[in-house]
Amino acid sequence: MKVVDFIKTKREILANNPLELKDWLSPSLRDYWMEFLNKANQTQLASQVRESLVSNGQATSAVNGSDAETAIAVEPAKPAIELSADAQAEYDTLLPQVGEEIHVGEWLHLDQARINEFANVTMDHQWVHTDPERAASESPFKTTIAHGFLTLSLIPYLSDSVNPEQPQHPNAKMVVNYGLNQVRFPYPLKVGNNVRARTKLLSVTPIKRGLELVKEMKVEIEGCRRPACVTESVIRLYF
Repeated sequence: MKVVDFIKTKREILANNPLELKDWLSPSLRDYWMEFLNKANQTQLASQVRESLVSNGQATSAVNGSDAETAIAVEPAKPAIELSADAQAEYDTLLPQVGEEIHVGEWLHLDQARINEFANVTMDHQWVHTDPERAASESPFKTTIAHGFLTLSLIPYLSDSVNPEQPQHPNAKMVVNYGLNQVRFPYPLKVGNNVRARTKLLSVTPIKRGLELVKEMKVEIEGCRRPACVTESVIRLYF
């Protein structure tokens, strides 16, 4: 048999039975291969395949009798998350609001004193933020601008999510800032500007002991069509 024909034949065999590749590998590489197969069986795609097989009443069987070499096997579906009464009530309230703007905050005036205080806390004293005279002559904005992280740090206040007298989720025992999916600063926030936050609810998902909310936050500059900041905030409510 020619080399080309041999390679073609083996390629077709491996396409139909990829696990046969392990027989070609050295013992050390074989371990890596089996580890890869095990991880592949735990991926989201594998879970979707398993769910599809279960719904169709089908299952794949083990190959060569080895658990490590088992093709994607049918596993029992994970039980749905059970929510407490308070969490369920909050979920039922929030779900119809997904995709809608749920809050528009009050205007906040940005002065140089606030920028300087933030610079002192973060030790970021770049002249574009803290030197009005130099900014007036050298900056393309002709004035000082807020730190991007100052704009970001104002979001909890601007979105009215840290008001202890009027909590947004009063039945939650704990509200956790879980992180940000992405952050952009499309336009500089200049000293003297007024800003406010607009909040849109993107998703609400049951989690263990609570709910996970993803909100789009836009920091709007008064009189400017471009926002100072756009981010997706991930909040977890525990009940």
